[in-house]
Amino acid sequence: MKNGIIKYIVVTLSLSLLTTGCRKEATFFSEPYGPGKETLGVVFDRSLVPSPASGGVGTIVKLKVSGLSEYREKAIVKFSGQAAEIVSLDGEELQVKVPLYASTGIMSITIDDVIIFGPEFEVDGRIKIDPTWEARQGTNNSVNDRFVTQDGKVIYIGNFTDYDRRGLVRPINRLVRTYSNGTYDVSWRTGLGANGALVTITQIGDRYYIGGSFSGYDMKRENISNLTSLHLTGGLDSVGIKPYRRPDQSDTTKYVPRFNGGFNAAVLRLYPQDNKLIATGHFRYYVSRQYDKPNARETRDTTILDSIEIRQIARLNLDGSLDKTFRFNGDTPFQGANGDVSTITHESGPHQGKILVFGQFTRFDDKTVGYITRLNLDGTIDNTFNAQGVGADYVVTNVTYNAETNKYIALGQFTTYNGRPARHMALLNADGTLDESFQAKIFLGGFPSYAKQLNDGLIMVSGRFLTYGGVTRNGFMMINPDGNLAETTLNATGQFLGSVYQAYETTSEDGKRALLLMGEFWKFDNKDVSNIIRVTIE
Repeated sequence: MKNGIIKYIVVTLSLSLLTTGCRKEATFFSEPYGPGKETLGVVFDRSLVPSPASGGVGTIVKLKVSGLSEYREKAIVKFSGQAAEIVSLDGEELQVKVPLYASTGIMSITIDDVIIFGPEFEVDGRIKIDPTWEARQGTNNSVNDRFVTQDGKVIYIGNFTDYDRRGLVRPINRLVRTYSNGTYDVSWRTGLGANGALVTITQIGDRYYIGGSFSGYDMKRENISNLTSLHLTGGLDSVGIKPYRRPDQSDTTKYVPRFNGGFNAAVLRLYPQDNKLIATGHFRYYVSRQYDKPNARETRDTTILDSIEIRQIARLNLDGSLDKTFRFNGDTPFQGANGDVSTITHESGPHQGKILVFGQFTRFDDKTVGYITRLNLDGTIDNTFNAQGVGADYVVTNVTYNAETNKYIALGQFTTYNGRPARHMALLNADGTLDESFQAKIFLGGFPSYAKQLNDGLIMVSGRFLTYGGVTRNGFMMINPDGNLAETTLNATGQFLGSVYQAYETTSEDGKRALLLMGEFWKFDNKDVSNIIRVTIE
């Protein structure tokens, strides 16, 4: 026992000495990135709003700011990023002048590399959210396009399941019909709607045709391949068929979509042509179904899926069958593009019915093209388009056309067009040549994703950019046909966040000029919005 105690004391002392010998004094290191900046002591009085709280260019605005006097010579006051003239600084009272091209947003003071954020100031402008637009709650997901019916109502399609809070109890699945002011039309019956995104809609005769990325509509959750037809009342256009059955099985009627045709991938655009339907998209195969043939592997109702290779552009008969007189050489389909394509058509004007093709491709139907080409009514390449040029030097992401001005606006990752400078944005003549009277300025902070020339020549541009030609523009602006910013009152809107997919010129309920904007966006003019709005241009 005594020996055990002695051993315990020896071990304890040894551990104590070992620990003491290894102990070091604490070492303190300096901050790896240097000490933090001292507080400047410049503070906006947040209990007071600017006086006035809104105004146009040149308005003198008064604010209370403490601690600014000693930095008077280096302080830069900004309205939503645009530098302003300091008129006077008397104690804590600061007076500044609203600068040219100021836009609605947060005021700030920059001193060296320190930014002090202040209150919001609303800059008066001619573009405002339309108060006569009734659908102020918008949708809960993207709105991709619209179709105006013969009686003036409007069908909107997209990937939404709610419209103006009317789908909270029963979802409104991807399509809705409204009155011209956006009010929901309860009389249109679409049942369960589409089970995937809708991107395009058109009408031929007494049927609507819808395309997108979906496989079912209402109660029919099969036998649809991204394209189908609807009655004008909103219901699926169905037909009863007698499917193949063995002799020992009872004979019954099965209801399937009357439009027996579609594609293996998304349909992005539908165009009516001579009582037929042109479809364009990301597909490679046309598909149809046989319901009356036996299938050795099945013992009950059978459906046989047939496919024919046809890339990106095809024409169908109104029963869904493939029209091989369009973009076929006998039974051999045209090659199409060597990459993804998007399309637009000419609904009127000298090129009515022709289809412009653009995207991520350098060859189309075995011809070298610069990411853009145009097709004749028979589907062949239109050699009058851009005949003397090479097109863009890289991907074209979006193109719109205005029949009134007979011009295209092209956007993309290109920096030249037909060998001439054109950074990310180009104005094209009707023959596809570059309109060199238009010169886009430098975009910083991002790039434009949608642009549309209006009938008076003004060009609306949206995207994720922060400045244009050195002027703060938070994702939305109006420019002139020469590429310069339009007058200041057309460029006073605040922050825009998201993407516009389509824009249409229209009028408000009180007769003002207006733009209907739809897409996937959640902020316009610093205000919360939800994917669809109408704005007036006064």
